[in-house]
Amino acid sequence: MDAGGEWSSRPVQSQAVPDADETTIRAVDEADVETLFKLIVELAEYEKLADKVRGDAEVLRRTLFEERAAEALLLERGGEAIGYAIFFTTFSSFECRSGIWMEDVYVRPEHRRGGIGRRVIEHLAQLAIERGHVRLEWCALDWNEPALNFYDKLGATRLDGWTMLRVDGERLRQLAQN
Repeated sequence: MDAGGEWSSRPVQSQAVPDADETTIRAVDEADVETLFKLIVELAEYEKLADKVRGDAEVLRRTLFEERAAEALLLERGGEAIGYAIFFTTFSSFECRSGIWMEDVYVRPEHRRGGIGRRVIEHLAQLAIERGHVRLEWCALDWNEPALNFYDKLGATRLDGWTMLRVDGERLRQLAQN
């Protein structure tokens, strides 16, 4: 957001982008929130983290469409939702410029290996360039070898020497009170 509280990045255009397999990548709209949330739960189950899902479709709707804290893409084939991506703007102090953080990219297992994951990341790379961002970043679980191998083939760099850290829940509230 800018100093006036306005969202400063251009929104994802809702125009569908077909790929060779008749898959479309389009911006999520409010009518898609229930479907998007179901896909998020599917990803959590795949990652063995379903017990960590705390939000719901209404929280997701408010976060995406009222707070505009993130953007989401829906992947469709033949009118069926087959995956999604969620991303938001980041900032690099060393670059003094913004980037995109890809929070999730998920394709249902039966639709993998058809090139759609690559198309999603290419789409986000195009958005990054169009918006003047300097990088596209994400993380992957260290046990998810299929994903890590896929990212290696894309030419992604593993950032050895960096450890992700998090403060949430009660510890976050405690820190905020000090």
